[in-house]
Amino acid sequence: MLMRRILVATLALAIFGLAAAQTLTVWVWDINKPALESTIESFQAMHPGVEVVVEDIGNGNAYDRGLAGCAAGGLGMPDVYLIENNEAEVFWATFPDCFLDLRDLGASELLPLFPDFKWAELTVGDVIHAIPYDSGPTAMFYRRDLYEQAGIDVGAIETWDDYIAAGQAMNAATDGAVKMGTVAQGGDDEWFRMLANQAGCFYFDQAATEVTVAQPGCVSALDTLKRLYDADVLAVGGWVEQIQLLQNSAAASAFFGAWYDGTIRAEMPDQSGLWGVYLTPAQAPGGVRASNIGGSALAIPASSENPELAYDFIKNALADEENQLRILFEYGLAPSLLPLLDSPQLAEGIGFYDGQAIWADILGTLGEVPAVAGTQFFQEAREVMIGITNDYLDGNFGSAQEALDRAAQQISQATGLPIAR
Repeated sequence: MLMRRILVATLALAIFGLAAAQTLTVWVWDINKPALESTIESFQAMHPGVEVVVEDIGNGNAYDRGLAGCAAGGLGMPDVYLIENNEAEVFWATFPDCFLDLRDLGASELLPLFPDFKWAELTVGDVIHAIPYDSGPTAMFYRRDLYEQAGIDVGAIETWDDYIAAGQAMNAATDGAVKMGTVAQGGDDEWFRMLANQAGCFYFDQAATEVTVAQPGCVSALDTLKRLYDADVLAVGGWVEQIQLLQNSAAASAFFGAWYDGTIRAEMPDQSGLWGVYLTPAQAPGGVRASNIGGSALAIPASSENPELAYDFIKNALADEENQLRILFEYGLAPSLLPLLDSPQLAEGIGFYDGQAIWADILGTLGEVPAVAGTQFFQEAREVMIGITNDYLDGNFGSAQEALDRAAQQISQATGLPIAR
């Protein structure tokens, strides 16, 4: 009898162990939960019996629990971890062994499938820490009706100078009641980051060894923002205020990453058919009309007991065109997968945008986005630039160069990195 009980107990433990080994846990936040859940069926077709549990634990909580888990040697970490690109290098630098080098699972074959700018923050040397998920290629979302009422020809807006001229026409037509866009002065430096990225500049160099925020591209970006601000074509307000201005038809456009499509549709459903999209204006005639803000990736903690299954899940979700098209059209997450650019579905008009095929235009810029590195010091540099940008717009510096020289000094002091000369 005792031997029989031991055999039954052993069998039960074996069955439990098998079941546990066949369950994948995925940590995400917000819309990523249903988006990635939509890929589970096709994954299970390849791996019958494997359960996938996608948990929405919140954006900030995911970051905090990820840092805590890595500090504890991987304790409590999931099999698949969603990470924002601009936070990724904090993990790679602080906990270089917390996540698997995905080359060991075959990720090198995926390198040509995604744009260089997405890999910039997900790789260290030859090591591949994560696979690109969604991107934030920028574009100008605009109200067709408001532009038309002000006599603005979208096709004539090729540069930021053209955008300023259009904004002045908007001011004249509405007695200043409608502004072209909104800047979060003192709340964020997102306009600076988008403009700097467009100019091929960022807080740090690509090798993440020097502070480059005072280099010519960044100077041009901050100068452009100042000219927009001084021309009185931008309202001032944060995330909530911008939405309210758009809802009340007091702002005619929004400059953001492609993911802002989901915000517009959710917050302004009554404006369906009134919206359109055009490419980010260039800083000079014939210049780059692309940049990026936001985006995420999927990584596998080294503590995962199912690394091969986890990699297959990621590959199926992010490198499968059918899954990525579904995530794009049903959940509004702009993919990073370059082969999608040849998909005929991107050429289909979208009713909310008056039949415009916005994704063909937006995703067509993926290959033009300059690559930048955020480094583990991204947040420190961002806090400095929020203050400097605010002060410069208020007229507290004589020039963009002077403002960014001060920013470079402060960022260098905060990070210990030298200033590029």
